[in-house]
Amino acid sequence: MATKVVMEALSPTMEEGRLVEWKKKEGDSVAVGDVLADVETDKAVMELVARAEGTLLKQVAPAGATVPVSDIVGWIGKPGEAVGGNGATADKAGGTDKAQRPEPVEAPRPERKAEAAPAVAAAPAPAPARAEGERVKASPLARRMATERGIDLAGIQGSGPAGRIVQRDVESAQPAAAAPAAAAPARVLVIPAGEPYQDVPLTQIRKTIAKRLAQSIGPIPTFYLTSEVDMERTADARDAINASGDGKISYNDIIIKATALALKQHPECNGWWQDDHIRYWNEVHIGMAVAVPDGLITPIIRHADLKTLREIAAEARDLAGRARERRLKPEEYTGSTFSISNLGMFDIDEFTAIINPPEAGILAIGRIAEQTVPAAEGLEVRKRMKITMSCDHRVIDGATGAQFLRTLKRMLENPLAMIW
Repeated sequence: MATKVVMEALSPTMEEGRLVEWKKKEGDSVAVGDVLADVETDKAVMELVARAEGTLLKQVAPAGATVPVSDIVGWIGKPGEAVGGNGATADKAGGTDKAQRPEPVEAPRPERKAEAAPAVAAAPAPAPARAEGERVKASPLARRMATERGIDLAGIQGSGPAGRIVQRDVESAQPAAAAPAAAAPARVLVIPAGEPYQDVPLTQIRKTIAKRLAQSIGPIPTFYLTSEVDMERTADARDAINASGDGKISYNDIIIKATALALKQHPECNGWWQDDHIRYWNEVHIGMAVAVPDGLITPIIRHADLKTLREIAAEARDLAGRARERRLKPEEYTGSTFSISNLGMFDIDEFTAIINPPEAGILAIGRIAEQTVPAAEGLEVRKRMKITMSCDHRVIDGATGAQFLRTLKRMLENPLAMIW
């Protein structure tokens, strides 16, 4: 009996997906776990894999089509088995069509602490020689991890069923040196000469941004608090750390760390609005806004209060680079408890950011600029920065938000306060 291939919910917030490219053609043999197509979700481009084996009998949805979750995109069955043009099976034996059963994607609950991976006792055994052109069998997760780490799957011995390469095999392999994060490519819009306008279809990420903004700015009673911070001591501390030559940290890394520590002191600002209750988090997971060519995505630094500045810096670079390449996993951009948006690198003095529900607050960071300010002996030029907090008044009161900002300001103006 033919098996339906359906559009799966590849991320917790996904309602529809766009078929970017079919990886299998009609008539191709398919094994369980083979990548059938690349799908653009609301946050990333992910793989739609086969849940049944056989032959790809029909591509119901063409490349480029946008398909709601659970709708049919194709059929897998025995060679020559017929299916109807409207997606109904034409199997003469009768019976009920089977559908490939997608693995449910749940909104991840932030874990308390990542456990260290077990040590590898020995290097992976050399992979047996493969015939020229033979396809390497690997799970989708293993393929993604290998791509991210620069590892050639052809050189790995698979330990899964039938020699299939799985996650543990890639983890045991020696990764290549990490490549630097790519800068966000500029989005260039060219309107044809002589045309009064050009209509551009919405991408999945732009649809999600529009929907989320409507959910945020409309029903959420928002107020804003702005403070100006003297960044001289933070600048000195950053220069001293970077002068050690043991990796570079940015101002944003320091702001993430300081914000996380301030939230630990003010858990009233580290909460989610849940309609009939407020969830106050004891864990701090900071979402950092990253510009991508067609919008914005917010990867998460989990347990930011427990990580060193160097750990935050390395993780932030990695997440930002993969966010721009649309290669984040769902658990890497869902579940933040508070967010930060920094436009200082674009010479923006100050702005207000829109809250990302169900979070109750977001911090907008302006540029660090030299200003002349009063001093003990006349005037002095100091590095100053404006920060603005957007607050959901259903969770955060004015005095509560002000106390949080005061603590954050104190930490940034005196970095030693972070270690007390």
